[in-house]
Amino acid sequence: MSEHGPDRSTVTGTVGALAAGPATTAYRPGRTLPLRVELVRQLRRRRTQVTFALVAVLPVILWIAFSLAPDGPPSGSLNLVDLAQGSGVNFAVFALFASASFLLVVVVALFFGDTVAAEASWSSLRYLLAAPIPRARLLRQKALVAAGLSTTALLLLPVVALVVGSLAYGTGNLVSPTGESLTFLDGAGRVLLGALYVAVQLSWVAALAMLLSVSTDAPLGAVGGAVMASIVSQILNQITALEDLRDFLPTRFATAWADLLATDVDWGDMTRGVFSSLTWALVLGGGAVWRFGRKDVTS
Repeated sequence: MSEHGPDRSTVTGTVGALAAGPATTAYRPGRTLPLRVELVRQLRRRRTQVTFALVAVLPVILWIAFSLAPDGPPSGSLNLVDLAQGSGVNFAVFALFASASFLLVVVVALFFGDTVAAEASWSSLRYLLAAPIPRARLLRQKALVAAGLSTTALLLLPVVALVVGSLAYGTGNLVSPTGESLTFLDGAGRVLLGALYVAVQLSWVAALAMLLSVSTDAPLGAVGGAVMASIVSQILNQITALEDLRDFLPTRFATAWADLLATDVDWGDMTRGVFSSLTWALVLGGGAVWRFGRKDVTS
């Protein structure tokens, strides 16, 4: 499969495999488009391979940047940049902070926004539905695979950062900007838990990208629309004049995972962040199911 879409023979063969097995086997909607088949199709795509490669190489790029940067004058207060070279865990914290607000948003939007729109742009979506694969099942299978790929990518970043940071800066304690300290193992666990929080918090981006994906035949439009919505929400969150209205923004608690860096964790903002993101995801995801179920698929 090329990045511009499968050729007709590939589509025909895939549809035949998806639809159904031996001729003596009765048609069962619940057995169409197995997760394994969809996962293999997505893993073979160049965009998936490039995305994972970029996520894995980012910590190396950050380490090179720190190595080449000249030492600046000491500042009066510590921040994440100052602490990043203190230990492997601190380096992983910086890598997650540096990527969570944009790069990881793009990763999630890409996996969800491209999945259905790409099929439409290749004119293979109608062949999948003609297999026949029920629309709700097709959307669910694609969403599950996209969720698995997104979560794996989001966890890959801190894992690689922990390895690179530990080799470069050692396995010392995690030191927060407030001066609190955690052991390496406790700090590593907090970082991975923070990555899981980011994955859940970005569920609204996933749902929006899926809604846009079933609404357009242009994958770039679906991905770009979800990323743009995240950027706008982050900008609005910086406008203090909005006061309590900011609590309804899906990005209001995007950085709440920073509370995990404290010795005694305050779960309040993270709980609110999970609730807010899942609420947005439920509404937008329901819209995607509704839209796809009524869409006239001609491509």
